[in-house]
Amino acid sequence: MSTPSPDSNKPHRLPPVAIILGALFFVGLIGLMLYGVSRSGRADRDSLPSALIGKQAPAFSLPVLHDPKVLVTDKQLRGAPYVLNVWGSWCPTCRDEHPILTRFAETKRVRMIGYNWKDNREDALRWLEQLGNPYMVVLADEEGRTALDWGIAAAPETFLVDGSGTVRWKYSGAITQQVMDQQLIPALEKVEAEIGGRHTAPDLGTAR
Repeated sequence: MSTPSPDSNKPHRLPPVAIILGALFFVGLIGLMLYGVSRSGRADRDSLPSALIGKQAPAFSLPVLHDPKVLVTDKQLRGAPYVLNVWGSWCPTCRDEHPILTRFAETKRVRMIGYNWKDNREDALRWLEQLGNPYMVVLADEEGRTALDWGIAAAPETFLVDGSGTVRWKYSGAITQQVMDQQLIPALEKVEAEIGGRHTAPDLGTAR
């Protein structure tokens, strides 16, 4: 019977390079976790960058929810700023932000345009009847094709578009009062300052 060599009884150790790489991975993982925790307490944690910021809003022609025979185009909305709010009756978070949007709409400071996304028309109308309609007009994108051009990935999402049709701000997630006060209103104030105050919005005809 062979006798094992002295080296075979020694514990196997990882190479120094493997130890260093493992330590770096662990430190990086801890860093990501700490960053996530720090972001979770911020008001803009749902705010995502958009490729549309500073660019023209996508062209569209969508039916009005309350009267599908009427179409509204992006060109018709130009002339004054507007807030485009993406919602659906199937979206519980949309219900959370609805009272805040309603109070803001009552100030009549800017046009509120509803964007009803991938929804059943009867369900959407019933939702607005129950909760109230803060929108100047509600556009219906039942199939969600136009939403692809806007980069809409979920509801709710909210855009601020200036009078020239340029997207100035976007928020993904429910609008809270903090988001309203610290993000949307300052963005609107900047647009208003550039145009020298409020402009009369064009008449869209049948809106609701």
